[in-house]
Amino acid sequence: MDVGAIGSEAQKYLWEGAIPLQIHLHDSEVTTLPHPSPALVLAPRMGYLPLLLPLLKPHFSSTLPPGVDTIWFEYKGLPLKWYIPTGVLFDLLCAEQERPWNLTVHFRGYPGNILTPCEGEDSVKWSFINSLKEAAYIINGNCKNIMNMSQSDQVELWHSVLNGNMEAYQRVSSKLKLETVGDQFVGKPNSNLLKSQTNTSETDIGGPVKTGRIPVRLYVWSVSKDFDDLEDAPQIDSWDQISYANRPVEICIEEGKLRCKCFTLRDAVKALLPELFMEKTLIADETSRVEHEEDPRTPSEDERNPRNQEGVGENEDGCCPSDEAETKLKLVRIQGIEPKMEIPFSWVVKNLMNPEYFLHICVCIKVPQGNQLSHDR
Repeated sequence: MDVGAIGSEAQKYLWEGAIPLQIHLHDSEVTTLPHPSPALVLAPRMGYLPLLLPLLKPHFSSTLPPGVDTIWFEYKGLPLKWYIPTGVLFDLLCAEQERPWNLTVHFRGYPGNILTPCEGEDSVKWSFINSLKEAAYIINGNCKNIMNMSQSDQVELWHSVLNGNMEAYQRVSSKLKLETVGDQFVGKPNSNLLKSQTNTSETDIGGPVKTGRIPVRLYVWSVSKDFDDLEDAPQIDSWDQISYANRPVEICIEEGKLRCKCFTLRDAVKALLPELFMEKTLIADETSRVEHEEDPRTPSEDERNPRNQEGVGENEDGCCPSDEAETKLKLVRIQGIEPKMEIPFSWVVKNLMNPEYFLHICVCIKVPQGNQLSHDR
Protein backbone atom coordinates (compact mmCIF):
# COMPACT_ATOMS: atom_id res chain seq x y z
CA MET A 1 0.00 0.00 0.00
CA ASP A 2 1.47 3.38 -1.01
CA VAL A 3 1.72 6.46 1.21
CA GLY A 4 -1.25 8.15 -0.45
CA ALA A 5 -3.52 5.17 0.18
CA ILE A 6 -2.40 4.95 3.81
CA GLY A 7 -3.12 8.67 4.20
CA SER A 8 -6.57 8.35 2.67
CA GLU A 9 -7.36 5.46 5.01
CA ALA A 10 -6.13 7.47 8.01
CA GLN A 11 -8.41 10.38 7.09
CA LYS A 12 -11.35 7.99 6.77
CA TYR A 13 -10.69 6.53 10.22
CA LEU A 14 -10.44 10.04 11.65
CA TRP A 15 -13.77 11.17 10.21
CA GLU A 16 -15.45 7.99 11.42
CA GLY A 17 -13.84 8.21 14.86
CA ALA A 18 -16.16 8.52 17.86
CA ILE A 19 -15.85 8.54 21.63
CA PRO A 20 -18.30 6.47 23.70
CA LEU A 21 -19.92 8.72 26.29
CA GLN A 22 -21.97 7.86 29.36
CA ILE A 23 -23.79 11.06 30.21
CA HIS A 24 -25.50 11.60 33.55
CA LEU A 25 -27.96 14.38 34.35
CA HIS A 26 -26.77 16.46 37.31
CA ASP A 27 -28.62 15.62 40.54
CA SER A 28 -29.75 19.22 41.02
CA GLU A 29 -31.83 19.02 37.83
CA VAL A 30 -33.59 15.73 38.57
CA THR A 31 -37.22 16.30 39.61
CA THR A 32 -38.56 12.75 39.39
CA LEU A 33 -37.98 9.33 40.88
CA PRO A 34 -36.39 7.05 40.01
CA HIS A 35 -33.31 8.88 38.80
CA PRO A 36 -33.09 8.78 34.97
CA SER A 37 -30.65 6.33 33.48
CA PRO A 38 -27.52 7.76 31.85
CA ALA A 39 -27.55 8.40 28.13
CA LEU A 40 -25.12 6.33 26.08
CA VAL A 41 -23.87 8.24 23.06
CA LEU A 42 -21.16 7.91 20.42
CA ALA A 43 -19.81 11.44 20.05
CA PRO A 44 -17.85 12.26 16.87
CA ARG A 45 -14.22 13.09 17.63
CA MET A 46 -14.33 16.16 15.42
CA GLY A 47 -17.73 17.28 16.71
CA TYR A 48 -18.67 19.56 19.60
CA LEU A 49 -20.52 18.67 22.79
CA PRO A 50 -23.44 21.17 22.43
CA LEU A 51 -24.38 19.46 19.16
CA LEU A 52 -25.50 16.44 21.22
CA LEU A 53 -28.56 18.38 22.43
CA PRO A 54 -31.01 16.70 19.98
CA LEU A 55 -29.97 13.31 21.39
CA LEU A 56 -29.90 14.24 25.07
CA LYS A 57 -32.94 16.49 25.45
CA PRO A 58 -35.52 13.74 24.65
CA HIS A 59 -33.74 11.38 27.03
CA PHE A 60 -33.88 13.74 30.03
CA SER A 61 -36.82 16.05 29.21
CA SER A 62 -39.34 14.33 31.48
CA THR A 63 -37.30 14.98 34.62
CA LEU A 64 -36.01 18.52 33.98
CA PRO A 65 -37.24 21.45 36.12
CA PRO A 66 -39.04 24.37 34.42
CA GLY A 67 -36.80 26.85 32.66
CA VAL A 68 -34.88 27.67 29.51
CA ASP A 69 -32.45 25.06 28.22
CA THR A 70 -28.79 26.08 28.05
CA ILE A 71 -26.77 22.91 27.73
CA TRP A 72 -23.30 22.54 29.21
CA PHE A 73 -21.11 19.67 30.36
CA GLU A 74 -18.66 18.94 33.13
CA TYR A 75 -16.08 16.26 33.82
CA LYS A 76 -15.24 15.58 37.46
CA GLY A 77 -16.44 19.05 38.39
CA LEU A 78 -14.62 20.85 35.55
CA PRO A 79 -16.94 22.74 33.13
CA LEU A 80 -15.98 21.80 29.57
CA LYS A 81 -15.23 24.47 26.98
CA TRP A 82 -17.79 23.93 24.23
CA TYR A 83 -15.70 25.38 21.37
CA ILE A 84 -12.92 22.79 21.79
CA PRO A 85 -13.58 19.67 19.68
CA THR A 86 -14.82 16.70 21.68
CA GLY A 87 -11.82 14.56 20.75
CA VAL A 88 -9.38 17.23 21.91
CA LEU A 89 -11.17 17.55 25.25
CA PHE A 90 -10.96 13.79 25.69
CA ASP A 91 -7.25 13.65 24.79
CA LEU A 92 -6.45 16.54 27.10
CA LEU A 93 -8.48 15.65 30.19
CA CYS A 94 -8.12 11.86 30.17
CA ALA A 95 -4.43 11.01 30.34
CA GLU A 96 -5.46 7.41 30.97
CA GLN A 97 -8.33 7.27 28.50
CA GLU A 98 -11.52 5.95 30.06
CA ARG A 99 -14.25 4.30 28.04
CA PRO A 100 -17.01 5.13 28.23
CA TRP A 101 -16.12 8.71 29.13
CA ASN A 102 -18.35 9.68 32.05
CA LEU A 103 -19.69 13.22 31.72
CA THR A 104 -22.35 15.20 33.55
CA VAL A 105 -24.81 17.30 31.56
CA HIS A 106 -26.62 20.42 32.75
CA PHE A 107 -29.56 22.23 31.18
CA ARG A 108 -29.71 24.97 33.82
CA GLY A 109 -27.29 27.19 35.75
CA TYR A 110 -24.86 28.03 32.94
CA PRO A 111 -21.45 29.01 34.47
CA GLY A 112 -20.97 32.27 32.58
CA ASN A 113 -18.01 33.18 34.78
CA ILE A 114 -16.06 30.21 33.39
CA LEU A 115 -17.50 29.47 29.95
CA THR A 116 -18.22 31.86 27.09
CA PRO A 117 -21.93 32.01 26.15
CA CYS A 118 -23.24 29.30 23.85
CA GLU A 119 -26.62 29.65 22.15
CA GLY A 120 -26.76 26.22 20.61
CA GLU A 121 -25.76 25.14 17.11
CA ASP A 122 -25.44 28.67 15.74
CA SER A 123 -22.74 29.54 18.28
CA VAL A 124 -20.81 26.40 17.44
CA LYS A 125 -21.15 27.03 13.71
CA TRP A 126 -19.81 30.58 13.88
CA SER A 127 -16.99 29.54 16.19
CA PHE A 128 -16.03 26.96 13.55
CA ILE A 129 -16.22 29.50 10.71
CA ASN A 130 -14.14 32.01 12.67
CA SER A 131 -11.48 29.35 13.30
CA LEU A 132 -11.50 28.56 9.58
CA LYS A 133 -10.93 32.27 8.80
CA GLU A 134 -8.05 32.35 11.29
CA ALA A 135 -6.48 29.28 9.70
CA ALA A 136 -6.87 30.76 6.22
CA TYR A 137 -5.13 33.94 7.34
CA ILE A 138 -2.24 31.93 8.77
CA ILE A 139 -1.85 29.86 5.59
CA ASN A 140 -2.46 32.47 2.88
CA GLY A 141 -2.05 35.79 4.65
CA ASN A 142 -5.74 36.58 4.09
CA CYS A 143 -9.15 34.96 4.49
CA LYS A 144 -10.74 36.19 1.24
CA ASN A 145 -11.68 32.67 0.10
CA ILE A 146 -13.64 32.10 3.31
CA MET A 147 -15.31 35.51 3.21
CA ASN A 148 -16.30 34.95 -0.43
CA MET A 149 -17.87 31.53 0.09
CA SER A 150 -21.36 31.25 -1.33
CA GLN A 151 -24.17 30.68 1.12
CA SER A 152 -24.81 27.22 -0.32
CA ASP A 153 -21.14 26.22 0.05
CA GLN A 154 -21.07 27.52 3.61
CA VAL A 155 -24.16 25.49 4.47
CA GLU A 156 -22.80 22.37 2.77
CA LEU A 157 -19.45 22.73 4.53
CA TRP A 158 -21.06 23.04 7.96
CA HIS A 159 -23.46 20.14 7.33
CA SER A 160 -20.55 17.96 6.20
CA VAL A 161 -18.87 18.60 9.58
CA LEU A 162 -22.15 18.20 11.44
CA ASN A 163 -22.85 14.84 9.79
CA GLY A 164 -19.28 13.56 9.54
CA ASN A 165 -19.41 13.41 5.73
CA MET A 166 -15.79 13.42 4.58
CA GLU A 167 -16.57 13.30 0.85
CA ALA A 168 -18.89 16.32 1.00
CA TYR A 169 -16.35 18.19 3.13
CA GLN A 170 -13.50 17.53 0.70
CA ARG A 171 -15.65 18.61 -2.23
CA VAL A 172 -16.40 22.02 -0.68
CA SER A 173 -13.10 22.62 1.14
CA SER A 174 -11.12 22.09 -2.08
CA LYS A 175 -12.60 25.37 -3.32
CA LEU A 176 -10.99 27.26 -0.43
CA LYS A 177 -7.45 26.63 -1.76
CA LEU A 178 -5.95 26.21 1.70
CA GLU A 179 -2.82 24.24 0.85
CA THR A 180 -0.51 23.39 3.72
CA VAL A 181 2.24 20.84 2.98
CA GLY A 182 2.62 17.99 0.53
CA ASP A 183 3.14 14.32 1.24
CA GLN A 184 6.83 14.34 0.35
CA PHE A 185 7.67 17.65 2.04
CA VAL A 186 11.17 18.08 3.40
CA GLY A 187 12.35 21.19 5.18
CA LYS A 188 13.49 22.81 8.39
CA PRO A 189 12.06 25.25 10.98
CA ASN A 190 12.17 28.89 9.98
CA SER A 191 14.39 29.89 12.90
CA ASN A 192 18.13 30.11 13.36
CA LEU A 193 17.68 29.04 16.98
CA LEU A 194 15.99 25.78 16.10
CA LYS A 195 18.40 24.22 13.63
CA SER A 196 18.51 20.45 13.57
CA GLN A 197 21.37 19.06 15.61
CA THR A 198 22.07 16.58 12.83
CA ASN A 199 23.80 18.07 9.80
CA THR A 200 22.13 16.90 6.60
CA SER A 201 23.70 16.89 3.18
CA GLU A 202 22.02 19.09 0.59
CA THR A 203 22.16 19.30 -3.17
CA ASP A 204 21.44 22.83 -4.36
CA ILE A 205 20.01 22.96 -7.85
CA GLY A 206 18.52 26.43 -7.47
CA GLY A 207 14.99 27.64 -6.93
CA PRO A 208 12.96 30.15 -4.91
CA VAL A 209 12.25 29.86 -1.20
CA LYS A 210 8.67 29.63 0.05
CA THR A 211 7.44 29.71 3.63
CA GLY A 212 4.77 27.23 4.69
CA ARG A 213 2.69 28.11 7.76
CA ILE A 214 0.77 25.38 9.56
CA PRO A 215 -2.05 26.50 11.92
CA VAL A 216 -1.55 24.77 15.27
CA ARG A 217 -3.49 24.93 18.52
CA LEU A 218 -1.24 23.70 21.29
CA TYR A 219 -2.62 22.68 24.69
CA VAL A 220 0.11 22.44 27.31
CA TRP A 221 -0.68 20.64 30.56
CA SER A 222 2.09 21.26 33.10
CA VAL A 223 2.56 18.97 36.10
CA SER A 224 5.06 19.37 38.92
CA LYS A 225 4.91 15.76 40.12
CA ASP A 226 6.49 13.15 37.88
CA PHE A 227 4.71 9.90 36.97
CA ASP A 228 5.61 6.72 35.11
CA ASP A 229 2.13 5.44 34.22
CA LEU A 230 -0.66 7.55 32.74
CA GLU A 231 -3.08 6.20 35.31
CA ASP A 232 -0.97 7.96 37.96
CA ALA A 233 -1.10 11.33 36.20
CA PRO A 234 -2.64 14.09 38.35
CA GLN A 235 -6.17 15.15 37.45
CA ILE A 236 -6.87 18.47 35.74
CA ASP A 237 -9.38 20.27 37.96
CA SER A 238 -8.99 23.82 36.67
CA TRP A 239 -8.44 25.41 33.27
CA ASP A 240 -5.68 27.43 34.92
CA GLN A 241 -3.57 24.27 34.69
CA ILE A 242 -3.72 24.42 30.88
CA SER A 243 -1.72 26.88 28.80
CA TYR A 244 -2.76 27.59 25.23
CA ALA A 245 -0.68 28.60 22.25
CA ASN A 246 -1.99 29.52 18.81
CA ARG A 247 1.38 29.32 17.10
CA PRO A 248 1.82 28.54 13.42
CA VAL A 249 4.68 26.22 12.59
CA GLU A 250 6.74 28.04 9.99
CA ILE A 251 8.65 25.93 7.51
CA CYS A 252 11.03 27.01 4.74
CA ILE A 253 10.35 25.18 1.50
CA GLU A 254 13.37 25.61 -0.76
CA GLU A 255 12.43 24.51 -4.24
CA GLY A 256 15.17 22.63 -6.02
CA LYS A 257 17.05 21.77 -2.83
CA LEU A 258 17.13 18.14 -1.74
CA ARG A 259 17.57 17.11 1.89
CA CYS A 260 18.26 13.77 3.52
CA LYS A 261 16.32 14.64 6.69
CA CYS A 262 12.60 15.36 6.47
CA PHE A 263 10.85 17.76 8.83
CA THR A 264 9.41 15.60 11.64
CA LEU A 265 6.90 15.96 14.43
CA ARG A 266 9.87 16.39 16.77
CA ASP A 267 11.03 19.37 14.72
CA ALA A 268 7.55 20.88 14.90
CA VAL A 269 7.32 20.45 18.68
CA LYS A 270 10.78 22.01 18.98
CA ALA A 271 9.52 25.02 17.02
CA LEU A 272 6.42 25.29 19.22
CA LEU A 273 8.21 24.74 22.53
CA PRO A 274 11.75 26.07 22.06
CA GLU A 275 12.14 26.68 25.79
CA LEU A 276 11.68 22.96 26.44
CA PHE A 277 14.34 21.76 23.99
CA MET A 278 16.81 24.59 24.45
CA GLU A 279 16.92 24.19 28.24
CA LYS A 280 19.57 21.46 28.18
CA THR A 281 21.73 23.37 25.69
CA LEU A 282 21.63 26.51 27.82
CA ILE A 283 22.50 24.58 30.97
CA ALA A 284 25.38 22.84 29.20
CA ASP A 285 26.74 26.13 27.86
CA GLU A 286 26.58 27.77 31.28
CA THR A 287 28.22 24.75 32.91
CA SER A 288 31.04 24.82 30.36
CA ARG A 289 31.60 28.56 30.87
CA VAL A 290 31.76 28.26 34.66
CA GLU A 291 34.07 25.24 34.53
CA HIS A 292 36.51 27.10 32.29
CA GLU A 293 36.57 30.01 34.74
CA GLU A 294 37.26 27.77 37.73
CA ASP A 295 40.66 26.37 38.67
CA PRO A 296 41.60 23.07 37.03
CA ARG A 297 40.71 20.02 39.04
CA THR A 298 42.04 16.50 39.10
CA PRO A 299 40.07 13.73 37.35
CA SER A 300 39.06 12.25 40.69
CA GLU A 301 37.55 15.58 41.72
CA ASP A 302 35.65 15.82 38.44
CA GLU A 303 34.21 12.37 38.92
CA ARG A 304 32.96 13.31 42.36
CA ASN A 305 31.29 16.51 41.05
CA PRO A 306 27.52 15.88 40.67
CA ARG A 307 27.32 18.47 37.89
CA ASN A 308 29.31 16.17 35.63
CA GLN A 309 26.63 13.50 36.01
CA GLU A 310 23.69 15.66 34.96
CA GLY A 311 23.69 14.48 31.34
CA VAL A 312 23.42 10.80 32.25
CA GLY A 313 20.19 9.27 31.00
CA GLU A 314 19.29 12.16 28.70
CA ASN A 315 18.52 11.60 25.03
CA GLU A 316 20.40 13.36 22.25
CA ASP A 317 18.26 16.47 21.92
CA GLY A 318 17.47 16.96 25.58
CA CYS A 319 13.79 16.04 25.19
CA CYS A 320 13.52 14.08 28.40
CA PRO A 321 16.30 14.94 30.84
CA SER A 322 16.62 12.69 33.86
CA ASP A 323 17.23 15.42 36.42
CA GLU A 324 14.07 16.03 38.46
CA ALA A 325 14.87 19.77 38.47
CA GLU A 326 14.59 19.95 34.68
CA THR A 327 11.66 19.92 32.30
CA LYS A 328 10.43 16.69 30.71
CA LEU A 329 8.14 16.07 27.78
CA LYS A 330 5.83 13.35 29.08
CA LEU A 331 3.17 13.01 26.41
CA VAL A 332 2.26 14.21 22.92
CA ARG A 333 -1.23 13.24 21.75
CA ILE A 334 -2.97 14.09 18.47
CA GLN A 335 -6.42 12.74 17.58
CA GLY A 336 -6.15 10.07 20.27
CA ILE A 337 -2.78 8.91 18.90
CA GLU A 338 0.57 9.15 20.64
CA PRO A 339 2.70 9.25 17.48
CA LYS A 340 6.40 8.63 17.29
CA MET A 341 8.29 11.90 17.21
CA GLU A 342 10.16 10.83 14.05
CA ILE A 343 6.97 10.69 11.95
CA PRO A 344 7.01 13.17 9.02
CA PHE A 345 5.14 16.29 10.05
CA SER A 346 3.63 16.54 6.58
CA TRP A 347 1.79 13.24 7.17
CA VAL A 348 0.53 14.44 10.56
CA VAL A 349 -0.79 17.67 9.06
CA LYS A 350 -2.41 16.06 6.04
CA ASN A 351 -4.16 13.29 7.96
CA LEU A 352 -4.76 14.49 11.53
CA MET A 353 -5.81 18.10 10.95
CA ASN A 354 -9.33 19.09 12.04
CA PRO A 355 -11.87 20.36 9.48
CA GLU A 356 -11.23 24.01 10.42
CA TYR A 357 -7.63 23.47 9.24
CA PHE A 358 -6.07 23.58 12.70
CA LEU A 359 -3.84 20.80 13.98
CA HIS A 360 -4.68 20.33 17.68
CA ILE A 361 -1.75 19.01 19.73
CA CYS A 362 -2.09 18.05 23.40
CA VAL A 363 1.16 18.02 25.37
CA CYS A 364 1.92 17.04 28.97
CA ILE A 365 5.09 18.48 30.46
CA LYS A 366 6.69 17.82 33.82
CA VAL A 367 8.11 21.09 35.10
CA PRO A 368 10.19 21.92 38.18
CA GLN A 369 8.19 22.71 41.32
CA GLY A 370 6.66 26.17 41.11
CA ASN A 371 7.41 26.66 37.41
CA GLN A 372 5.08 26.65 34.43
CA LEU A 373 5.70 27.18 30.75
CA SER A 374 4.09 30.44 29.69
CA HIS A 375 2.00 30.72 26.53
CA ASP A 376 -0.76 32.82 25.09
CA ARG A 377 -4.10 32.22 26.73
